[in-house]
Amino acid sequence: MRPSGRPLPLPPGPPRMWLLWLAWALAVLGIAAGSSPNPTAPPPDQASIFADLTPAELRAVQTFLMSRPELGLSPSRRGPLAKNSLFLVELLPPKKRLALRYLDRGGRRPQRQARAVVFFGAQAEPNITEFAVGPLPRPSFYRPLRFKGGRAVPFAARPMTQLEYELLHRMLAEAMEPLYRLLRESTGFWYHNCSRHCLTFSDIAPRGLASGERRSWLILQRFVEGFFLHPVGLEVLVDHRDPDPRRWTVQRLWYNGQYFSSPQELAERYEQGTLAVARLAEPPFQQLFSSYEPRGHFATGTPTEVHGAKVCEPQGRRYRLRGNQLEYGGWSLAFRLRSSAGLQLFDLRFNGERLAYEVSVQEAIAFYGGHTPAAMQTKYMDAGWGMGSVTYELARGIDCPDTATYLDAHHFYDADGPVRFSHAICIFELPTGVPLRRHFDSDFQGGFHFYAGLEGQALVLRTTSTVYNYDYIWDFLLYPNGVMEAKVHATGFIHATFYTPQGRRYGSRVHSHVLGNLHTHLVHYKVDLDIAGTGNSFETMDVRFENISNPWSPGARVVQPWLHRQPRRSERQAAFPFGKALPRYLLFYNPHQRNRWGHPRSYRIQHSSHAGRVLPRGWQEEKGISWGRYHLAVTRHHENEPTSSSIYAQNDPWEPLVSFEGFLRNNETIEDQDLVAWVTVGFLHVPHAEDIPNTATPGNAVGFFLRPFNFFDEDPSVASRSPVIVRPLDPPTFSQLEIQRWTPASPGPCVAPGPFTYNGTYRQE
Repeated sequence: MRPSGRPLPLPPGPPRMWLLWLAWALAVLGIAAGSSPNPTAPPPDQASIFADLTPAELRAVQTFLMSRPELGLSPSRRGPLAKNSLFLVELLPPKKRLALRYLDRGGRRPQRQARAVVFFGAQAEPNITEFAVGPLPRPSFYRPLRFKGGRAVPFAARPMTQLEYELLHRMLAEAMEPLYRLLRESTGFWYHNCSRHCLTFSDIAPRGLASGERRSWLILQRFVEGFFLHPVGLEVLVDHRDPDPRRWTVQRLWYNGQYFSSPQELAERYEQGTLAVARLAEPPFQQLFSSYEPRGHFATGTPTEVHGAKVCEPQGRRYRLRGNQLEYGGWSLAFRLRSSAGLQLFDLRFNGERLAYEVSVQEAIAFYGGHTPAAMQTKYMDAGWGMGSVTYELARGIDCPDTATYLDAHHFYDADGPVRFSHAICIFELPTGVPLRRHFDSDFQGGFHFYAGLEGQALVLRTTSTVYNYDYIWDFLLYPNGVMEAKVHATGFIHATFYTPQGRRYGSRVHSHVLGNLHTHLVHYKVDLDIAGTGNSFETMDVRFENISNPWSPGARVVQPWLHRQPRRSERQAAFPFGKALPRYLLFYNPHQRNRWGHPRSYRIQHSSHAGRVLPRGWQEEKGISWGRYHLAVTRHHENEPTSSSIYAQNDPWEPLVSFEGFLRNNETIEDQDLVAWVTVGFLHVPHAEDIPNTATPGNAVGFFLRPFNFFDEDPSVASRSPVIVRPLDPPTFSQLEIQRWTPASPGPCVAPGPFTYNGTYRQE
């Protein structure tokens, strides 16, 4: 499907403290309620240590750093690239030991701090430095943050900015001037001096072939609705490493299967009549194939012009939201939306017992293959595109149910102040459409002894990341039986290149001049488990077969399964690479606690995935995603191993600042230790005609379950008051039934009337 997403380039055209503390409380710690009839209350103190920074806190960090003369900071969105600027500000979560001391032992509240990323481009040796800034809400210090190993962040590894895109656009407009006639006469669109019928571009990463380079292939496309599906057959390689854009150069071009050294060479070939020209038909004004506009008809004639089924809450919400603390049935957790990587859960508990200290999205990648240079270079690592910051407005009734609670988010990412993203998160209770449990107890004579069922519901915490052409829908689901599910759906536009006959080796032709390129999606999660405490062990369990004498029939044999348990005592023993069978039961347990029946209290990770390797081990860019070698890896918790990736991996995967393989290198013991499970899920996507206009969600969802395994003495959902039990009072006539239920007999009316509304803006306030 669509790879990751880069900030959308503009089409060609003209350049385009008390008070702080109070604001922090009123803004609900950076995640403010949207237009909900019941605004959320401030979060409890314990959850608030994990809450995102409020707009007031973001501005306080910005003001403090901008006031430091030794930093010499300038605004991000104006001026040259060769300057010092503040790129990212987000919460710096407290260290786990300090948080647990506060949460569990009444210790001191951890100091609230921010993580600030500064681009130092106005130096002889430009670099990137990350700082811890605090204490909030009134900062008075900053100190550098170090990556494991103490390596500096090279300037060429920095994520792209809107300023760099604008400069790239201007440079490209000038470079494309010699190709005006070719582009206009073959496509009806052009780049140089364009006001309508414009071309735009999509940029490819990583940007080069080795550390320190910044060379980007650009795919030129017609700027129409769904322009991702409208390549014109021209790809351009631009070297933009130098901070001075006057020194940027076009190094190579690819047009309709041929390579050229300069725009002038390509233009001369066209003028001479020796160029194989790809002539594209004028796109229609309506019902463009890349548009969502309806076309065609279903054969049955059943109605689609009326509303379909809806979710409703007939007796009100059954969850509680206070700031960033969410409670539902036995569940409680704190959450935040990181600008860098997305949703992050903290202090995940069931009936007051912590199951996980942290569950979070770490990275999402899409690695491609193709015949064109852009296609063969495409290896997207979406944390490098601000995967958590592109959380645009969720449409009520489509992206989430009408009844959902919608929350705003504030990001300080490549901006000159906090930017408010309306309705970036939604929370809702979802009828699963299948009972959580049920049984019909037949009497096998036309009647029954009893029927019992518990309707299935789950609470959903959702956001989306529109990383350029692809849309990821990120869900965490909480079930009443102590099960948590992490799931991501992939949708949006495929990443497409210009069709050539040689391209069929790498995908499917999906339109006249469009190839949908094959790619593999991988998503990485961090699951810091604390099963009944921080001292946990890990074992796998699977089935083996035994061939034994039949004890009740002399001379006969019995072949039957038995449980083979294998303790995993070190990190290497608990790393499961792709290409080898993954044991079916992955059990994390507390060796010092047992349930009523004598079993170690355990939780199980269950994959829902068909992921595979994206590159051979150790090959160039694969070093930047070494976590992608494993279905699952289990490590000891270390404060200097907080993430498996970084925002710099995309543009320097060859010498990554975060090397996940290094987490395993010392092969520490993992018996009775504080353990972290690193979970990889994903799928291979070979685009096909049905991905036009968009990739659909059915079949394109992966994730994992966190399931209790002898953690409880029985299914904890027995505490729910939602079951229905039916018993006959006069069998065998069955004329009188006893119906037991603990909820009202009728759910009542459902959806309240109201028109669909949408705003879609995200602006600095």
